[in-house]
Amino acid sequence: MNASIGGKSRRVGRVVGAVMAVVLLSVSAVNAQGGSFTDKRDGKTYRTVKIGDQTWMAENLNYKTGTSVCYDNKESNCQKYGRLYDWNTAMKACPARWHLPSDEEWEALTDFVGGEETAGTKLKSKTGWSTDKGYKAATDDYGFSALPGGYGSSDGSFNYAGNYGYWWSATESGAAYAWCRSMNYSYEIVYRDYYNKSYLFSLRCSQDSAAPQ
Repeated sequence: MNASIGGKSRRVGRVVGAVMAVVLLSVSAVNAQGGSFTDKRDGKTYRTVKIGDQTWMAENLNYKTGTSVCYDNKESNCQKYGRLYDWNTAMKACPARWHLPSDEEWEALTDFVGGEETAGTKLKSKTGWSTDKGYKAATDDYGFSALPGGYGSSDGSFNYAGNYGYWWSATESGAAYAWCRSMNYSYEIVYRDYYNKSYLFSLRCSQDSAAPQ
């Protein structure tokens, strides 16, 4: 009798485990749905990903406009990381039906993936970042694939490609500053801070809510 009950318990356990695996796979599919978008201005095609209610480009923008530059002024870095933009240029750089996301939209993204304290690990690309033993590896759970494009300064210098990524938001913090998000190779967090608008950061476009999916 006891052996029969034990056998049934094991079978039930296997069934429950299989059901849970299907549920988790289904949730992941709902949480992140991939696609693509072609920018008609220059013909470049970008991967896109829907995370929650938001659709993002899953690559940094690489559209040449205004004062945008390649890291270290090398075209190969634009191919790898996208271009770097000052804030005023970033505000006008996204293609039609896309926009520079606000501070609130960035917050909605990090909240959806579990909060800013661990969002970096879940949003960073699995490759392309510097690695050190002892730090948690990026998992890119949602296909956002953030890359460490570093930043540029108005004096022409560049820093931290491969180690840090910085992305503008559309939200100002006074006349001379704007909010941004940053990630680095060694920590799980997505940092929220404000910088002078003259800095050159990466750009992720978000799809307008009225645009077709």
